[in-house]
Amino acid sequence: MRLPINDKHPEPHKIARAVEILRRGDLIAYPTDTVYGIGCDITQKKAVDRIYQAKGMKKEQRLAFVCPDLSDIARYAIVDNQTYRILKRALPGPYCFILNATREVPKILMMKRKTVGIRVPDHPIAHALVVALGNPIVSTSASWQGETLNDPDEIDDRFRDLELVLDAGYGGLEPSTVVDLTGPEPRVERVGVGPVDVLF
Repeated sequence: MRLPINDKHPEPHKIARAVEILRRGDLIAYPTDTVYGIGCDITQKKAVDRIYQAKGMKKEQRLAFVCPDLSDIARYAIVDNQTYRILKRALPGPYCFILNATREVPKILMMKRKTVGIRVPDHPIAHALVVALGNPIVSTSASWQGETLNDPDEIDDRFRDLELVLDAGYGGLEPSTVVDLTGPEPRVERVGVGPVDVLF
């Protein structure tokens, strides 16, 4: 089901509808500052499994999750002073940072190295969703077999497991910049929307 929503000032009752769906363990698609994301509540393990199924992803592939702000990241990731300075410069914004995980992170989201990917998108809808939910949202791009889908109609048609598509019009086609902060120096793993010069 598609639900049109204002991308600058999302209507609270529409955010509440999406949050209700997330809390019962269903999947939604929603806009971010890069591409549309497919998401679920981080506490719903079966919903996380359904994201892997919906995208045809292998379990070895990493799923990131969305936090509302910088302060929330420290609950789920180990943030030293150098890491904090980089995050403070870059967030909210079009980045996914790979960080060392804390025990708060569900095991299904951790790789063997116990690292996680975390985003804080600079987008009113993504921010309103994660604040209203009260938990991070597990998220992956609305892409299919390497093709990024930016039309809410097409996303709704392609992903049959979605309970709701928050339709804010056409989304972006370029994903976030992925940066690994688990080593002594930041390492860019994928160049996307976010400029890398602010990280160094």
